[in-house]
Amino acid sequence: MTQQDIERGKRNAIISYLTIFGVIIAYFMNNEADQKSPFAGFHIRQSLGLWLTFWALGYIVGSFDSWFVSSGFYLFFAVLFIYGFIGATSGKLNEVPLLGKFYQKIFANFAN
Repeated sequence: MTQQDIERGKRNAIISYLTIFGVIIAYFMNNEADQKSPFAGFHIRQSLGLWLTFWALGYIVGSFDSWFVSSGFYLFFAVLFIYGFIGATSGKLNEVPLLGKFYQKIFANFAN
């Protein structure tokens, strides 16, 4: 991956970590003919996986009605999002710990 590709896709990669709507916006911005970037696609897939996992597990964690469980859940995902966000801002292809490879595999055809 070239430095030019990283610079071209950095904005979309950063946007994808901001909210679930950021993933959608970054996806469509990255799919424009002149803006297609494998770097942005990598981070869009990572962010999409994080957001979907967050919402799916958040529903389950919410049923525990425990401050301790909820705090651990939010802290865990905050660390993962910050890790991915820092990777996007620094121009690196760091997969998020634990699930990054899975996200790349399952969303392989998304945001290419």
